[in-house]
Amino acid sequence: MSPVPFIILGVIAIGVYSGYRNRKRREALLAWAHSRGWRLNKGDVRRLHVTYPGLKIFDKGHSRRARNLISGEYEGCAVRLMDYQYTTGSGKNRSTHAVGVVILKTGFPVIPLTIRRENPLDKVGEFFGADDIDFESAEFSRKFYVKSNDRRWAYDVIHQGTMDFLLAAPSFNIAFGTFELAVMKNGYFDAEAYDQALAVAKGLYDLIPDYVVRQMKGEAR
Repeated sequence: MSPVPFIILGVIAIGVYSGYRNRKRREALLAWAHSRGWRLNKGDVRRLHVTYPGLKIFDKGHSRRARNLISGEYEGCAVRLMDYQYTTGSGKNRSTHAVGVVILKTGFPVIPLTIRRENPLDKVGEFFGADDIDFESAEFSRKFYVKSNDRRWAYDVIHQGTMDFLLAAPSFNIAFGTFELAVMKNGYFDAEAYDQALAVAKGLYDLIPDYVVRQMKGEAR
């Protein structure tokens, strides 16, 4: 017998199982969001690169969209959580990338800044002159890649307390935009991981020095 029918049945089974897992996850997220008094929008949300021009994740690739977008308030800050995806390449080289995103509104202007764990490719980049920002903490500089066009802003925001916090925190990719900061990871969040990411976002927000907040608001020191 030809193996084709078995291949087709396998593809169908994988699709059914994937649909079941997605439905159960959405139900769990909906219950979690409702327990906090938050809203969940199951439809697609697009053009996030316009809404958040400082967050470069929303500029990558094409066919960009967010699903399961949750909106609410976390410890006094407006937050948005989402399953985000974008596509790179085409044809046989086409790849779809899934990213879990937590966005916390700061309430004052911030400057784009990237903070993430170092990886082997960063070392290659350093060899060719694409260096990141280093800090007094050798451990932090060794473990984290930090990039911003405004080094003063990076040093103001990433002080010793911030470095200690990030060294002890779960591993996420972090980015400041224009009026928000985002905590992200490859793949989508479940409710427990959302709780961790929200705690990291709020922890970073609380660690921004008061004089920096006043300065960004245009207030006198």
